Amino acid sequence: MAKRHPLQNALAPLLLPLSVLYGLGGLCRRALARRGVTKSWKPPRPCISIGNISWGGTGKTPVTDYLLTQAEKCGLRVAVLTRGYGAKPSHLPLRAAPGVPPSECGDEPLMLATRHPEAVVMVDPERSRAGRFLEETAPPDLYLLDDGFQHLSTGRDLNLVLLDKDDVSLRPAPGRPASNWNRVIPAGSWREPESALSDADAFLVKAEPEEWPTLKEALKTRLRKFPRPAFAFRMEPSGLLPVLSDSPARAVPPAGAEAVEGPYVFVCGIGAPSQALHTVTTFFGRSPEKVLDFPDHHDFSKEKATIDALNLPVVCTGKDAVKLAALHLTRPCFSLEVSARFFASMSAEELTGRSDTNNPDFDTWWEEKLRILLR
Repeated sequence: MAKRHPLQNALAPLLLPLSVLYGLGGLCRRALARRGVTKSWKPPRPCISIGNISWGGTGKTPVTDYLLTQAEKCGLRVAVLTRGYGAKPSHLPLRAAPGVPPSECGDEPLMLATRHPEAVVMVDPERSRAGRFLEETAPPDLYLLDDGFQHLSTGRDLNLVLLDKDDVSLRPAPGRPASNWNRVIPAGSWREPESALSDADAFLVKAEPEEWPTLKEALKTRLRKFPRPAFAFRMEPSGLLPVLSDSPARAVPPAGAEAVEGPYVFVCGIGAPSQALHTVTTFFGRSPEKVLDFPDHHDFSKEKATIDALNLPVVCTGKDAVKLAALHLTRPCFSLEVSARFFASMSAEELTGRSDTNNPDFDTWWEEKLRILLR
């Protein structure tokens, strides 16, 4: 979820004029892109953008992972176009693959490439350059545009926009800050004003099943002006995988919580550490002895001594595993693998207050969209 700095909350009234200017800049970019004034490239094959309106961990990478799995079940060749946040590629575009250092291609692209060896994960801040390269060398059947909602220089056929409960909540839970809704940088965490949501084709909302009844009412209020289907998903653990420095792509069955007995340390460098900690604690049925919480996309190259000194088994996220593997830790290290699971939906008609009995689940909706795009 998006994390606002305490000063953003305290100084929000003073920052509001700057937010208005920042938001106007985003609106101008979209207006120019719609009119074809700015330079853009549209892949000749279907392209689906997975993006969000705010910064932070709304689940883009797990959703991309999910879509890769679904497309592969259909026998489709898929290419992911990603900027590779924090990466320092030796050349551009760069294909992420096991054996490529995460410092070159980025942790999330490497994780996706490791999990989906048949997919092509291309790293390039200029996604259109990577797409053109693939069109000339090995054109895929389908493009997935990672973090693409604001990347307007690459055309797409479908915009999947991710939200979380803090983006849409009407009444925040006790102890939680006010909703992120329409709080644009620098007063808030939104990259664009709410009007940008008119370009969405569907909303994907990260939440827990018990939160869905309350969120449905919030969505009816927040998204009434943007009648699109909305689908809820949660992060579901599938088991533990050993973090292996010699063979990060080796396929082994996930193990259960019994693989780690007694105390353990949880190491993470992700955008939503509190959610990951909750998932890990629930999976094991006990809290970690120690939590080492680092900034998103943290470079762990200097952390070996700190982690080894704890003398505890290590549990991390799949995204962090591709970097911790290179440390050759002295104690066993496992990544808790999680995947997106869609569990509820709302039709566009239901969002606008009209009763509707036709609420397709996400898989049904996605398969129909693919069928139309690929025909």
